Amino acid sequence: MYRTNPDRFATLMLEHGPALMRRARSLCRNLADAEDLVQETYARALAHRDGFELGTNLSAWLRRILFTTFVSKHRRGTRERAMLARYSGEWSVGYDPGNEPIMEALSPKLAEALQELPQPMSNVVRLVDLDELSYREAADRLNVPVGTVMSRLFRGRKRLAGAIAEAGSESIRREAA
Repeated sequence: MYRTNPDRFATLMLEHGPALMRRARSLCRNLADAEDLVQETYARALAHRDGFELGTNLSAWLRRILFTTFVSKHRRGTRERAMLARYSGEWSVGYDPGNEPIMEALSPKLAEALQELPQPMSNVVRLVDLDELSYREAADRLNVPVGTVMSRLFRGRKRLAGAIAEAGSESIRREAA
């Protein structure tokens, strides 16, 4: 019935709109997000209307789609926030209001540590952290994939941090002796 008459199915779905909106608002606690959630629920229900069995509870089926959609969005958002938090604290060159690099020259220890990095890592660190290119711009300039830039940058920064920490502890040992 619904396969041949999608308008009838849509009309029946819309009858459950107020109940879906109440549930969405209780989940999202934000009117705009709740409206988006209900809209996506309708879209998914229409796309998968063949999965609805006649004679079963349409309201329960729609509420299940709504809840599943909400959980999927929440998980995706949690992963995105975790990634942002993870990478927001990484070492990089800062900016002043004029959008000029604060650090114009490298410290001798950092310059030496950067010089000792393998060439591929050193190139990426220089392009992204010192020349302030985006990952995409650095990848284009080096003719490598963006993922390679990200990997080399991560490993290069990690080696630099280790080298600087080692140099710092070495100078402390010399001062103590």
